Amino acid sequence: MVTKTYYKTKDYCKVKFSFQVENAETIEILGLNSNWEESVIMSRKKDGSFSADVNLPKDSTHEFKYLVNATEWISDPEADNQLPNIYGGTNSVVVI
Repeated sequence: MVTKTYYKTKDYCKVKFSFQVENAETIEILGLNSNWEESVIMSRKKDGSFSADVNLPKDSTHEFKYLVNATEWISDPEADNQLPNIYGGTNSVVVI
């Protein structure tokens, strides 16, 4: 799930990513700001879900995917959109 908090006086939006997958030990977000090299590490909650807050510029669009246990790429079914990627799968899209 992606939750957005807009600020009138700021040029960015606070985006909260929440995701839960069975048997997940770690979840990272890759692709935000077109950076597939550096990940955003999500924090594990007591209920087994993972979350992370990221500030993204207003009026922007970002493709991303979750990397679970450093081996499995998963798209967010609740993202704003899905776009095909060069690997034959899809990337999630968040529109700010």
